[in-house]
Amino acid sequence: MAEPLPPKERVKIPRQGMPEQDAHQRARNFKEVNLGLEVVAAESEAQRCLSCADPKCVQGCPVGVKIRDFVELVLDGEYLKAAAKIREDNVLPAVTGRVCPQEKQCEGACIMGRRFSSLAIGNLERFVADYELQTGEVGLPERAPATGKKVAIVGSGPAGLSCAGDLALNGHDVTVFEALHEIGGVLVYGIPEFRLPKAIVRGEIENMKKMGIDFQTNVVIGKSVTIDELFQEEDFDAVFIATGAGLPQFLNIPGEHLGGVYSANEFLTRVNLMKAYDEENYDEPVYKCRDRNVAVIGGGNTAMDSVRSAMRLGAEHAYIVYRRGEEEMPARAEEVHHAKDEGVEFLNLHNPTEFIGDEQGILKAVKLIKMELGEPDESGRRRPQPIEGSEFEMPLDVAIIAVGTGANPLVQSTTPDMATNKWGYIIADENTLRTTKRGVFAGGDIVSGAATVILAMGAGRTAAKSINEYLATGEW
Repeated sequence: MAEPLPPKERVKIPRQGMPEQDAHQRARNFKEVNLGLEVVAAESEAQRCLSCADPKCVQGCPVGVKIRDFVELVLDGEYLKAAAKIREDNVLPAVTGRVCPQEKQCEGACIMGRRFSSLAIGNLERFVADYELQTGEVGLPERAPATGKKVAIVGSGPAGLSCAGDLALNGHDVTVFEALHEIGGVLVYGIPEFRLPKAIVRGEIENMKKMGIDFQTNVVIGKSVTIDELFQEEDFDAVFIATGAGLPQFLNIPGEHLGGVYSANEFLTRVNLMKAYDEENYDEPVYKCRDRNVAVIGGGNTAMDSVRSAMRLGAEHAYIVYRRGEEEMPARAEEVHHAKDEGVEFLNLHNPTEFIGDEQGILKAVKLIKMELGEPDESGRRRPQPIEGSEFEMPLDVAIIAVGTGANPLVQSTTPDMATNKWGYIIADENTLRTTKRGVFAGGDIVSGAATVILAMGAGRTAAKSINEYLATGEW
């Protein structure tokens, strides 16, 4: 147990670095990059917390984790109690400790960051969550007495899981429906093994099953069964739609139909869910990347996940092609840093204008044009503009389009009395997440558009609170 230090001494402690796998080795394997803090480093990091009377970090957390409280428990050596404290507000601590953009949220609000390095909240969260999973002594919150109410959750991604956890704790009978064969949504099909091992996700799902939550796979709500049928034939009292934004967007340039051109959604699903990374035990269900030239179009986290996966599949050259500069990239700085260390080549201020194929309809090259930054657009970033006469061809075997996603349309297509906006996203009240259909709530990416895991989880918690109130009062 570490003894607390005076504040003046705490700020002198340097932020503890995250141990990671060697860049040259990890670039060719799918083992986890970040290795986790050791006990001594975790205690040193916890010492840095100033135990603020009004912790801004909590305000920066979309699910409201009691950060000061759990960090103090780490300082006391009470790691299991620290994990249990997190679980009061976050059902997936081992997940969010790995993939949450803490630098923009809890750590971004940490007052230490004004003069020093912010407290490594995410690394401490991962430390206690992993400790808990390794011991098998999971501190699940106590469940309220059964209410007899049934709630259907459509989608098992972060929003759906977060909502399910809170509703189960309130005593409701919760069933989560997933269209694919494995639970987890984007956590299992979208985020690569080297960033989020699937064993971690499965461990958290098992914990949720212990809370009494029922998971049903291979059920496509909107096709297998409609929302109306959930109410009329399955006797559910409320429904939360958390189907995400999984409809891929494309560039709408010539040649996107060629063999070897993927959406990032398809590529990552094949790599992660269909285990293309495990060539010894699975037939690789992607066009071969080994010893080929691979380019990923885009600059977000999905683009980084795709290009780093291509490196691990043996690409000779793996490129990021992004029409803006590195400063404008929406990807986490850590992901960009890791990609560079692993040998990814960045072609910033470049944009594809055409994919070129051979006689068999297979991609062989891409035509790129150089860009320059003009005045800021509506996003506040400087608008990229093509430089006339700067086009050139680059040999290319695999292209992966990672320029965003749209609303998954399945549920909306068979629920005509539920309003959507012009882009197909479900319209839900900002505060309650109620839709225009009685008893139906919606949240996460299917309402907001593509965002982060933790923001989706925050929407799930908001929905659970509203659903709980609706089931208690019957008022709409």
